Amino acid sequence: MDLKFYWKLVVRRMPWMAGLFLIFMLVAIVVALRLPAVYTTSAQLLVEPPQIVEAGTTPATSDAEQLEIIEQRLMVRANLIDIANRFDVFGAGVGMDPDTVVRQMRELTQITRVSGRDRATLMAISFTAEAPTVVAEVVNQYVTLILNENARLNTRRAESNLTFFEQEVNRLAAELEDQSARILQFKTDNLDALPDGQEFRLDRQSLLQERIARAEQEIAALDRQKDSVIRVYNSTGRLQELETDRRTPEERRLEELQEELRAALAVYSDQHPLIVQLRAQEENLRIQISQNAAESSSATVDAESTFSPLDATIAQIDTSITTNVEQIERTREELLQLQRDIAATPSNSIALEGLERRFDTLQGQYDASVERLNTARLEERIVASARGQRITVLEQATVPNDPSSPNRPMIIAAGLGVGLAAAASLFMLLEFLNTTIRRPTELVSKLGVTPFVTIPYLENPRRKLFRRGMLIASFLVVVIAVPVFLWAVDTYYQPLDLLAERVLRLVGV
Repeated sequence: MDLKFYWKLVVRRMPWMAGLFLIFMLVAIVVALRLPAVYTTSAQLLVEPPQIVEAGTTPATSDAEQLEIIEQRLMVRANLIDIANRFDVFGAGVGMDPDTVVRQMRELTQITRVSGRDRATLMAISFTAEAPTVVAEVVNQYVTLILNENARLNTRRAESNLTFFEQEVNRLAAELEDQSARILQFKTDNLDALPDGQEFRLDRQSLLQERIARAEQEIAALDRQKDSVIRVYNSTGRLQELETDRRTPEERRLEELQEELRAALAVYSDQHPLIVQLRAQEENLRIQISQNAAESSSATVDAESTFSPLDATIAQIDTSITTNVEQIERTREELLQLQRDIAATPSNSIALEGLERRFDTLQGQYDASVERLNTARLEERIVASARGQRITVLEQATVPNDPSSPNRPMIIAAGLGVGLAAAASLFMLLEFLNTTIRRPTELVSKLGVTPFVTIPYLENPRRKLFRRGMLIASFLVVVIAVPVFLWAVDTYYQPLDLLAERVLRLVGV
């Protein structure tokens, strides 16, 4: 490389390179001096776990989820506009439209959350503005809103749980009462066809069938006895001594009722309606038997004086036959009703099981709801006493003493570096675009001709004076015109600091 040649090129192009370098340097210096001082402060928050963990009351959301909910509610449009107006965040920009205020407030606010397994959940909230007192007031207002929102969320959740489970317990209690009434009404309507008395009814059916068979056999025996009495009396003129049952129908019915009562007591309790009914019938029969005993003596005397011995005997046999016939009819009616009850028992059993199953389900839901209601009441007391999950302030926001930005030396250094890079880029661009032959080596490389000697360009004094004048004029233009141009842009178009911010925003820096 011909360093002497390139050094001459650098000296020749120095005004343009210096002008470009000065442009970037002046822009960097103006921006560094014009950018306002910006202050930042922050506050640290901690999500504390519940102090009472034995209660079994766990929050509906995790710590991270609750912080995210609070953050979303904090950064709503109404809150940001209210805070910006209350603390005059933008100063002269009070007349900004609400959308711009909300956008800039969100850009100036930084919220970070730290959480993880076996780690405490933390939140850091910071704000950046030109006034140090404003940033502290805004951050403290954010903290106040976060604490209030956390308390409101916990209280509302506890109250909502308590109200819901109170309503649920009342609803299930009403359904339980209604279901109990349905079961009681069903048992009352189907008292004689309930599944728990099916075995007794089957035994009762066999007993009634045996009773009908015995009564029919007794009727047949009485008919034969009646024919024998008449035959003996016609042949001998004397009455045959009768071996008949001396008990009255009421006494036989009383004995049957006692058998039924003993069988029913083996199945039902003393308070069962069937037991009460049988005992009432037994008492009525005892009263009737005692009344009939007094009437039977006088009736027997009258019958003996009115009828002959044969007629009295025949009448006694006929009375026994009539009593047995009536007993068969009553027994068949009872047997028919008993058969209907036995046939209806399976369907009643299914219906009753459904009602009882529904009752058991409701009872389980009711017990669970009562337990949850007690938990909700305990949770409400824990929240009211501030012993549940809560957010506390680890570090309050303070008024910063030193600005956080801009870094003025760094901006000037960046302008210096960019200016040097731009000047070097301009030199390389001009060298790349220049295709003229300026050195003997270029004659050899481009034309393939090896010269014996080369004569440099001889410049006359007038041309040399003109060239130097143009160089001085260009330098003065760069030194004077560039600052004047930057001053005009800053004064009549847009401040250079705002323009720089706009350009940086457009390029994504």
